Amino acid sequence: MLHMLVVDDESRIREIIKKYAEFEGYQASEAQDGMQAVSMCKANSYDIVVMDIMMPELDGFSAVREIRKFSDVPILMLSARGEEYDKINGFGIGIDDYVVKPFSPKELMLRIEAILKRYNAPASVSQEVYAYKGLEVDFSARIVRVDSNRAAMSPKEYDLLFYLVKNRNIALSREKLIVDVWGYDFAGDDRTLDTHIKLLRKSLGEYSSMVVTLRGMGYRFEEPKT
Repeated sequence: MLHMLVVDDESRIREIIKKYAEFEGYQASEAQDGMQAVSMCKANSYDIVVMDIMMPELDGFSAVREIRKFSDVPILMLSARGEEYDKINGFGIGIDDYVVKPFSPKELMLRIEAILKRYNAPASVSQEVYAYKGLEVDFSARIVRVDSNRAAMSPKEYDLLFYLVKNRNIALSREKLIVDVWGYDFAGDDRTLDTHIKLLRKSLGEYSSMVVTLRGMGYRFEEPKT
């Protein structure tokens, strides 16, 4: 049975998520603040963490940073705010998805299911590596190096870059990227894609221009013309 940790200072929110999680067959534990969440993650093994941002003692962002020091457990973040800064900050510290309150419990469970499917997918046995000058993308090891330095990316940045590189020189619509990389329709929250593109370009440094914006359409990964 998959074990979920629900972290929120509002007992009503925790109860709703726990109710739907248990209905879907999960075991659900609760934490009421970030400090408790970090302690529980150190003491227990969870398959996924649902983390609120605004909490007493230790906020969600700080809690995620602490958890990422010792665990790569998938984390879905909840927030009453939908500002782009919060999303960029969250994805930048290693969360896997972001849901704005109020949310549909059914959609939340679908997003959780999609995250776990990606994490539990069988690893590729091929040793495929893409290289261009100082950029090296190792698909099997999930490692990206920029001028010999290993890039620090969130799980979703890796997924997005790998998909773009494997389909390089192909124009990819926003809709196709969302469906193929995230695995479900974002129900109007397609700014998540733009947020990840910004983070990805920052991680790629001098090779950021290889992710080309197709105005009004989507994106394409291509090598600069010489």
